[in-house]
Amino acid sequence: MKIIRKLLFPFSWLYGGITALRNLFYDKGWLSSESYTIPVICVGNLSVGGTGKSPMIEFLIEGLKEHHQVSVLSRGYKRKTKGYRKVSVNSTAAEVGDEPLQFKQKHPDIQVAVCADRRHGIEQLKKGSDIILLDDAFQHRKVKPYINILLSTFDDLYIHDHMLPTGNLREYRSGADRADFIVITKCPDHVAYAKLQRVQFDLKLKPHQKIYFSSIGYDSKIFGKTEELDLEYLLNKQFTLVTGIAKPKPMIDYLSSRDFKFEHVSFPDHHSFTVSELDDLKKKDIILTTEKDYMRLQDKLDKFALYYLPIKTLILNDQEEFFKNSILEMIADFKNT
Repeated sequence: MKIIRKLLFPFSWLYGGITALRNLFYDKGWLSSESYTIPVICVGNLSVGGTGKSPMIEFLIEGLKEHHQVSVLSRGYKRKTKGYRKVSVNSTAAEVGDEPLQFKQKHPDIQVAVCADRRHGIEQLKKGSDIILLDDAFQHRKVKPYINILLSTFDDLYIHDHMLPTGNLREYRSGADRADFIVITKCPDHVAYAKLQRVQFDLKLKPHQKIYFSSIGYDSKIFGKTEELDLEYLLNKQFTLVTGIAKPKPMIDYLSSRDFKFEHVSFPDHHSFTVSELDDLKKKDIILTTEKDYMRLQDKLDKFALYYLPIKTLILNDQEEFFKNSILEMIADFKNT
């Protein structure tokens, strides 16, 4: 696969040139980028998938909704519907996408909507919001967010990556200059501070940018349709871990390090399960999955022992309050202008 990707390098130059020209047109104002009367906060990345956008959106929801009316807008990746659609707790993943459904079911008190046309979606949502979170919209230049939060994983930094299809970058590394905050996600549990400093130095941040480091935190409980159990319930049981996410390795490593014994069945990110695949899963005694995958499986395996293990973003080095306060201060400045 790596050899094939290297052979595609000329196409990376072509793709990179097209995206660079597009960005130039937006930067020069030759293509219009819409600003709004309420703060719009974008969470995104330069690479394809797996940087932890969903946990970051949830981190922001939890940190902001106490002070503001927060709404979330996503495109609803792989949904079977079109246009603008409000998400309800009774929606299905097929109707709205797995991640938007996850946000709504976990936070039923906020507005969540899906729309591929982000401008139209914002216009609809802003009537009942004073902050809108844009999920995975860093390359959506038709909207000019007030705050841009860029994510990059610790073991796959964008500065070491290449343009698609040779690498995983959606645009050149210089696109990171648009970010106000850069969050390095999925850091190891025990990482030397000197290593984090080295990453910060290598990124060559601009004067307006702030950097934070985060890791994945796992819940102590697993959740099913009608019950919650201690994760330790699975310790002496044979179960199947089912993942349909871009990078399942952190979850595999977490469970393995705690001596859980399991079979791992892996599917592509946002996978739509076939009838035969579901029939195979129904033969399993106990299934543990990610929260995102649970959104797609809950109605299809509702009479089986299906559980999910929630994750959350943990900001390292006691910087969580500084991160939240920095965002709240920017929002306050916006409202005071």
